[in-house]
Amino acid sequence: MNRRNFLYAVIIFLMLSFTSAHAEIRLRMSTTTSTENSGLLKVLLPPFEKSCDCKVDVVAVGTGKALKLGEMGDVDVVFVHARALEDKFVADGFGINRKDVMYNDFVIIGPSSDPAGVKGAKTAGEAFSHIAAKNAVFISRGDESGTHEKEKEIWKVEGIAKKGSWYIEAGQGMGEVINMATEKQGYTLADRGTYIAYKKKSDLVLLYEGDKTLFNPYGVITVNPQRHPHVKHDLAKKLTEFLTSKEGQGIIAEFKVNGEQLFFPNAK
Repeated sequence: MNRRNFLYAVIIFLMLSFTSAHAEIRLRMSTTTSTENSGLLKVLLPPFEKSCDCKVDVVAVGTGKALKLGEMGDVDVVFVHARALEDKFVADGFGINRKDVMYNDFVIIGPSSDPAGVKGAKTAGEAFSHIAAKNAVFISRGDESGTHEKEKEIWKVEGIAKKGSWYIEAGQGMGEVINMATEKQGYTLADRGTYIAYKKKSDLVLLYEGDKTLFNPYGVITVNPQRHPHVKHDLAKKLTEFLTSKEGQGIIAEFKVNGEQLFFPNAK
């Protein structure tokens, strides 16, 4: 191949590459850090992307921020876990077609020495009361996430004022909070999925589980195209259909870390 033909071939290759990249359809999804930190999205999204010839751009933040992105029309779909906030999002006209996708639960984790005596608690509220009474270090998400909303709910029901150096608001995702709690040998409320995913990175142990108030459902909501006409509603709808389909639900059910199931499908 002479120099001219070589340069011509390179130019054509670059043009085709640019055209292909430029033509790729991208769906914007805001979601909670637990779906990202757990590793679920790395196995759940590729089959959808392949079937729809698209790329899902994931923005992993707390649920409150994820819904705010939907309100502003900065994403096409949200996949979160704070039912009261989700229902308000839909009622206020920002989202439509909310569907159940999966669930797990919240757990209280802390140092194996358990200085606050959380392990003997009969309810999640009692466990929190023990922590406050002992002024034991507690790391809060502090980011208006679904986990933070659940935590605030428990403190409120117990009527506990979170005052003092023992209570630390991190303003970080679940993985970062587990790391902080590990470093300070403190307690935190975690979703079970992220806790399982981080077990080998932390010496914190599960100290309390099983309270029905710790149920943690996840839902997917498409952003309302009447509110934001520019959103990719049709593709967002296809993602909802995939997450709630037999294939999507099967991937969720089969996803395990160290032999433990992190999420349980519950699409109706």
